[in-house]
Amino acid sequence: QVQLVESGGGLVQAGGSLRLSCAASGRTFSNYAMGWFRQAPGKEREFVAVISRSESNIAYADSVKGRFTISRDNAKNTVYLQMNSLKPEDTAVYYCAARYRPVIATTAADFGSWGQGTQVTVSS
Repeated sequence: QVQLVESGGGLVQAGGSLRLSCAASGRTFSNYAMGWFRQAPGKEREFVAVISRSESNIAYADSVKGRFTISRDNAKNTVYLQMNSLKPEDTAVYYCAARYRPVIATTAADFGSWGQGTQVTVSS
C-alpha cells in the first residue's frame, strides 16, 4: 500500500485560506486516484474532493464546490487541497486517501490507504 502524510492544517479565521498537502511514498503515485475526506467531532467522515490519476476527472462535495480546489503533482508524489473562503463549519480533521483504481469514487470504503489526518480549525 501507499503511505500518506498530510500537512498544512492549522487555525485560520473565517474567510481565510489554507493549502493542505499529502505526500505519498511506497508505491507508484500516478497509479492512484487521490481523495480528501474530513471528519468533525461527533460526525461521520465525509467526502470532500477526489482527483483521478491523470487529473482528467475531479469531483467535489457540494458543500465545498467553488471554494476548494484539488490538484496533484505526480512528479512530486503529492496531492493538494486549496481551501478558500473557509467557514467555521469546515472545521475538521482532514484526511488524504488513495484508491488503486482508474475510476474515481466518493465513498470512504472505496479507498484503501489513508493518512493520519491534519486538523483544520476555522474561527468565526
